[in-house]
Amino acid sequence: MTRDEALSLFLKYNHDSFHLRHALTVEGVMKWFAGELGYAREADFWGNAGLLHDIDFEAFPEEHCRKAPELLHNAGADKALIHAVCSHGWNLTVAIRPEHKMEKVLYAIDELTGLVWATALMRPSKSVQDLELKSVCKKFRSRGFAAGCSREVIEAGADMLGLELDDLIAKTILAMRACENFVSREMARINH
Repeated sequence: MTRDEALSLFLKYNHDSFHLRHALTVEGVMKWFAGELGYAREADFWGNAGLLHDIDFEAFPEEHCRKAPELLHNAGADKALIHAVCSHGWNLTVAIRPEHKMEKVLYAIDELTGLVWATALMRPSKSVQDLELKSVCKKFRSRGFAAGCSREVIEAGADMLGLELDDLIAKTILAMRACENFVSREMARINH
């Protein structure tokens, strides 16, 4: 599946700009991690998994990660992409455990990108470019802040990857910095 096909498929079931920004951010972060972890040749696949990970969330919220296999299969996605997309709902909505390094990264950074973005929005710049690790860590400990971002999933994802929590957060901030302009350009292009 090409990136354009993945984006068209995502947009078929998702229209909310919040969900689109999240999908584009996770796509960019996944591609960054692919390069960082020695999977640069698979970066497009990692990006597509990130882009499509919430394909069923907006249209079928009660069937999140359970409707995705049908939607993806009908669009011609291969089994590896379907497994990757569904595994980010492990122990939340499905029993599909992340196995590949890419799936573990997706599981770890899905909730974390939301927390990092919410923290960035509190800053005057509304950007991750000047966001510091200590700011995100402080917000991480404040359970009332971005309460929908599961700290337990983020911690489990860090453990799954064998990373200290601070290291995972720092890398995710770097990844979000690297893709922030791309996400903004894509948002503008799609919304016109």
